[in-house]
Amino acid sequence: MITPFCLAGATISAVKIRAVTLGLDLPAPEVDDAPFAAAGRFLAAARDAFTGEGLEVQTTRVAGADLGPNLPDPFSAWAARTEAVAKAHGIEYISLGRLRASSHGVVAEHAAPILADSTITFLSADLVEGRLPSVAMAAACAKAVKQLASKTPQGFGNLRFAATAHCPPNIPFLPAAYHGGGPPKFSVAVQAADVVVDAFDGSGGMSEIEDRLVAGLEAACTPLERVANSVAAEHGYPFVGIDLSPAPFPDDAISIGSAIERAGVDRFGAPGTLYLSALITRAIRRTRVRRCGFSGLMLPLLEDSVLARRAAECPPSLHELLLYSAVCGTGLDTIPVPGDIAEAELAGIYLDVAALSVALDGKPLTVRLMPVPGGAAGDPTRFSFDYFANSRVLPAAGAGAAGVLGRGQ
Repeated sequence: MITPFCLAGATISAVKIRAVTLGLDLPAPEVDDAPFAAAGRFLAAARDAFTGEGLEVQTTRVAGADLGPNLPDPFSAWAARTEAVAKAHGIEYISLGRLRASSHGVVAEHAAPILADSTITFLSADLVEGRLPSVAMAAACAKAVKQLASKTPQGFGNLRFAATAHCPPNIPFLPAAYHGGGPPKFSVAVQAADVVVDAFDGSGGMSEIEDRLVAGLEAACTPLERVANSVAAEHGYPFVGIDLSPAPFPDDAISIGSAIERAGVDRFGAPGTLYLSALITRAIRRTRVRRCGFSGLMLPLLEDSVLARRAAECPPSLHELLLYSAVCGTGLDTIPVPGDIAEAELAGIYLDVAALSVALDGKPLTVRLMPVPGGAAGDPTRFSFDYFANSRVLPAAGAGAAGVLGRGQ
């Protein structure tokens, strides 16, 4: 069993594993049980191996490949059958994969019904086509998100849909996860915001804090990487790496917002927040860990107790949060917005995130917005979900990109 150890005066426990995600080519157009049965056996064995070494595994997942132009027909029937077979073999969550920007019609018409009728299925849609933000896909994502909000209680179905820009394969976090094709391979996502809190809570200057964070992340991931390599050798599924984005949990001791405040800004969002956000991402990328996915700072508003609380106290605009995306690893994530937000405003947000991704030489970014049906700016959110801390609905701008949508690409 792995026990806590001491590093530079701080006690650091083994990180929790948010997800073990197996990427594979989902069978289509017919849904064959065999790949799911094999995936279920592997994920169960991986969970046993990690937990046997004292590493808690919160979820196991499967991610399908990039969905090309030749989608299974009918797509909705294939999606339903895929979820049913995955469930039958003990797979806890499944991503159907990533829809390309050219599939904007599928997103507009089918994404919301598919996700509303499912319980463990996730889906993502790419916002970039030919190195440019896709106006049509931005409009399609806006339509899908509005539909999904109206079709699921409190709009919670939007947890399982994201728009993405330049996201690579083998990300273990859903909904952005998709398989790069070929033989199955697995990656691991960690819940490691507490490692950041521990590093930032100590004494010393900012360079010393950054070095302490690098060392803390490396030490916390060493046993995880060892077990993952052993699992790969035993089962023949290549281990791609660890997405070292330090996922938070709705607890102040496991909060990126808390870490940033302990480092020295008066409150998350105050001047200096961008500086500390960049420091965290830089530290992550200095680690000598087999990394994959985003491996940068993650700021999911509703999954972090301090972020949720600060947003309720002094609501930021979405574009304030987008500022941090310039130096973070993800983008705008789990953001509650008014239920009556216009599709043109949502589409404009998608286009802005995609434009930022393009301008930053293909920086991976995602958008996961959650319109709250009947919710107005300032209203409390009332989600009942272990990984959420409730906050308040953020204000909409009341203006969007209708003219851009009208002009088209």
